[in-house]
Amino acid sequence: MEADQFRANGYSEIEREKVNLIHSTSKTLEQLENYKNETIHFEQQRAITQVRQRVLQQALQGALGTLNSCLTDELHLHTVSANIGMFGAMKEF
Repeated sequence: MEADQFRANGYSEIEREKVNLIHSTSKTLEQLENYKNETIHFEQQRAITQVRQRVLQQALQGALGTLNSCLTDELHLHTVSANIGMFGAMKEF
């Protein structure tokens, strides 16, 4: 009788531990899923930022190429001089 009671208590304890383990594992999996989703979101934002930077860089290079092909030496010097004047005025502030 005592052995049966001991066995029943043992099975109950095993069942409780099993439920606790399942619950703990479920929580851990949920956290891992959240971390995974955060990582994916971060990587997507990083990729978007890199693409934006490359597009901007290419646009600026294209604009510079167009500008350089249109500028005469005299107009180029005038533009450089005007830019230097603007920077000088900004420096005073």
